[in-house]
Amino acid sequence: MDYFERIQHAIDYIEEHLEDKLTITHIAAQSYFSAFHFQRLFQAITGFSVQQYIRKRRLSEAAVLLATTAHNILEIAIRFQYGSQEAFTRAFVQYMGITPAKYRKRANFTLLQAKINFLDYKMEGALPMQKPAIIHLPSKKITGYIYETFLQDEQYYNDILGFYLDFGQNQYYEQLSHKAAPNMAYGISTNFQENGEFSFIVGEEVHTFEENLAAGFFNLEIPAGKYAEFTVNSTAKGIQNTRRYIYGVWLPNSNYERDTGPDFEITDVMHSIYPHDMKMKIYIPIKEY
Repeated sequence: MDYFERIQHAIDYIEEHLEDKLTITHIAAQSYFSAFHFQRLFQAITGFSVQQYIRKRRLSEAAVLLATTAHNILEIAIRFQYGSQEAFTRAFVQYMGITPAKYRKRANFTLLQAKINFLDYKMEGALPMQKPAIIHLPSKKITGYIYETFLQDEQYYNDILGFYLDFGQNQYYEQLSHKAAPNMAYGISTNFQENGEFSFIVGEEVHTFEENLAAGFFNLEIPAGKYAEFTVNSTAKGIQNTRRYIYGVWLPNSNYERDTGPDFEITDVMHSIYPHDMKMKIYIPIKEY
């Protein structure tokens, strides 16, 4: 069973339980992904989060009931997991631009979001961007400053740019000892949580770990193993699009599965000009199906 079939199982589960309480953990279990990486794949492929998809599908089905039944608005709201008519009305207006009561008076109804068929996303032929180098890396010791962010609504894309700027402006790099590769900044995604929260460490490779680190600093060892290496010479926006491509296009269409361990990236600080000309390599731990 490939990525798309596995995700389709999760979509089918959502569709069967739109009127029930849904958790990311239970949905992800239908696709045999961790909750975190299921969210990342889903968002990269569709352009919106799992929560957004559920919300839009519930509102779409609620719109059908408003137009085709005499059920009162509160009943419909509760049926689709809204705690009150007011909460349902706010959500409906946000996505439809009209209140449920006014919408009901219209002769025709419009679906806000139809069910996704992930199998339609599967690509044939050559992929539109570069193929990565498949390499084996030794373990690497990294010391850096730890930040927190979320997957929801791609918040982490903007956050990560800010993390690098904060790391440089505060000159945290000057607090690192035993550097193995000066001027090569590492960014590491780790400590994944089921709710989409994760840590992002900005730092550098070191020969040995310091035992007594200042507040906010963290030691992490990137495990040895097989990685897909993407070389990116682009703008900051282009790097974001590459990250989307990796999870939304390349990985689902490759012969590889994401392995355990963190994603990470290495920026050539001396030869990069933020945000117009970035020199970076992105690494994804992989294993063959």
